[in-house]
Amino acid sequence: MIDRTHELPIVRQCQILGLARSTVYYTAKSASPEDLALMRRLDELHLQHPFAGARMLRDLLRQEGQRVGRKRITRLMTQMGIEALYRKPNASRKKAGDQIYPYLLREMAIDRPNQVWATDITYIPMKKGFVYLVAVVDWYSRKVLAWRLSNTLTTDFCLDAVREAIWRHGVPDIFNTDQGSQFTSAEFTGLLKAQGIRISMDGKGCWRDNVFVERLWRSVKYEEVYLKAYDSMAEAKTQLGAYLAFYNTRRPHRAFDGQTPDAIYFAGLPTVKAAA
Repeated sequence: MIDRTHELPIVRQCQILGLARSTVYYTAKSASPEDLALMRRLDELHLQHPFAGARMLRDLLRQEGQRVGRKRITRLMTQMGIEALYRKPNASRKKAGDQIYPYLLREMAIDRPNQVWATDITYIPMKKGFVYLVAVVDWYSRKVLAWRLSNTLTTDFCLDAVREAIWRHGVPDIFNTDQGSQFTSAEFTGLLKAQGIRISMDGKGCWRDNVFVERLWRSVKYEEVYLKAYDSMAEAKTQLGAYLAFYNTRRPHRAFDGQTPDAIYFAGLPTVKAAA
């Protein structure tokens, strides 16, 4: 996909293909087939039991006949970018310049598109290896505004997704994230503040504060990812793109009486913007 001998700069090639630069510059260490199979199962268990930490996951795996140590599970969870979701003291160390913002959405009435956007990252297993998916979602309509894939948990592919969402749809009043290092970084918060967007962050480890993105991940995993085994990142990008287009334009949502996210999103826009 990327031609290092082409006269077009690699940065520009990444922009055209919609890839994060880290995808090109970083070569990830390949995980063993045993680790990949275990990570796939950990991803499924985490989706079913988001409160389960390494000890509980170890015990759940033992019930299935798998003897896996807690330290190995902890290592793989870190690699996958997942953790047990429950309220706990914020003892994690952030990089200098990182800042935590208060959660602004509690008891707020969300009644129009572009009032609140949210984002999160999830682990996507492939036949050999894995990637990470980030999506920007309109809270009111559940529409996926932009997304990116990367094979590293860096900030740049998150920034690319947000920039595309802003370019396509304007700016929201509030942007909600969790307290992951990608979202507390000065680069990420600086982008939002430069656009005049108010920043909201979930309580540490509280999945309910970003529940609509968690529901999106459930749909993506059970209706697309777990049914397939992508051979490459290019195939994952193509297949996920097709599913997310279906999710926006054709998949009926019970919360909207069978209407789609696109229908709700565009119907709620001001008349002038909708006509444009």
